[in-house]
Amino acid sequence: MPRDIHAVTISDISTFTKMLRKNMQQHDGVPGHTKLLSMIAKAAGYQNYQHLKAASPGTPKTTQNKRLEKALRTFDANGVMMRWPNQTAVQGLCLWAFWARLPARTDMVEKDVNAILQAGNSFGDHALLRRSLIDHRLVTRTKDGKTYRRIEQAPPPEAAALIMQVQRPS
Repeated sequence: MPRDIHAVTISDISTFTKMLRKNMQQHDGVPGHTKLLSMIAKAAGYQNYQHLKAASPGTPKTTQNKRLEKALRTFDANGVMMRWPNQTAVQGLCLWAFWARLPARTDMVEKDVNAILQAGNSFGDHALLRRSLIDHRLVTRTKDGKTYRRIEQAPPPEAAALIMQVQRPS
């Protein structure tokens, strides 16, 4: 799990060290992780570690970023989906990677769609992907079920980021 980074600028290292030493002398034995974080924050002039975190100009993770991270974890290094996510919002986001693989403005038969979907997943359920693409209005299908076509639309920013990262395997 990635950790948040909170930078601390120490304007006077001597004062910082003295405050840290004073706090450590008041503590019996070696302080635990949380206590040490608090001591460092206090020595740097904050009330406690939570105060330091709140003052940090870090980039907070939004729900959108978390959803993108979850979606990316379902794909392997080659851009192949390894498992179907549990959360519906993440499922919908993952479908954009398959939408991008379908040719634009081209009518396809089910066999061609299946071949693209099978190549893009390793969990073996291309039918689930095909139905989900239709349910999420990323692909249309004729009433007789013979012809499929990608619905041309601009992916939302989150989906565009996923497509770029999945198409460019590391």
